[in-house]
Amino acid sequence: MSLNRPIRDWRGRRVWLVGASSGIGEALAHAFAAQGARLALSGRRVEALNTVAEAIGGAEVLPLDITTDGAVAEAWLSLLGRWGGCDVVIFLAGAYPPTPATELRAEAIADTVAVNLSATMAGVAAVLPALLSGGQGHVAVVSSVAGYSGLPRACVYGATKAGLINFAESLFLELRPLGVGVHVINPGFVSTRLTAGNDFTMPALIDPPTAAAAVIDGFARGDFDIHFPKRFSRVLKLLRLLPYGLYFPLVRRLTGGGGL
Repeated sequence: MSLNRPIRDWRGRRVWLVGASSGIGEALAHAFAAQGARLALSGRRVEALNTVAEAIGGAEVLPLDITTDGAVAEAWLSLLGRWGGCDVVIFLAGAYPPTPATELRAEAIADTVAVNLSATMAGVAAVLPALLSGGQGHVAVVSSVAGYSGLPRACVYGATKAGLINFAESLFLELRPLGVGVHVINPGFVSTRLTAGNDFTMPALIDPPTAAAAVIDGFARGDFDIHFPKRFSRVLKLLRLLPYGLYFPLVRRLTGGGGL
């Protein structure tokens, strides 16, 4: 059953990727462009954005730091001025610091929460009035399978991603009846510059183009929770259903103290 209106034809659709200079965002830019979408690309690294825009045959480039107050709202108004509207907004920006509980520090907590949770929520708040006024459009936030339940070395990262999942669930309940589609994208391990520093085995590791294809497939089905790769994400979904007496020892054994 489709929880959102499926999107199967991207020709002419206006898509804004917030966090498009590398990784999944860059791969999505290529995938959407190949299917005929009009792209706007945002992120902090201007040169990288321009490189992506050139590689896909052109796109609107709107540099911004999502954690700067008002940056998303300013870019959004600029984009609306150029396009007159937007069909899909995807928030991909994020920080990924594996944090053992024994190394928990207040500064690291604040930085990760600011990027992964507070700034993304504020970004959604900036774009919603225009989407609601048109009674259509889609907004998506990139969370992680680490948000499904607690994992080793993810006490900060996982908490922010769990917050995004809860945020998206709440948004869906209120916005879908008003015509706005809501999606939460939950990747497993994807080979990006953020995961390159992991010193543990990453099960079911996929590359960014594979992740982008999974996202597009999720939109085509009208999914709310676009999770992948299924062989890994479904296992984590099942694990979270276990009582803690089974969950904790099983996760310790499966991860060897690694985590996400």
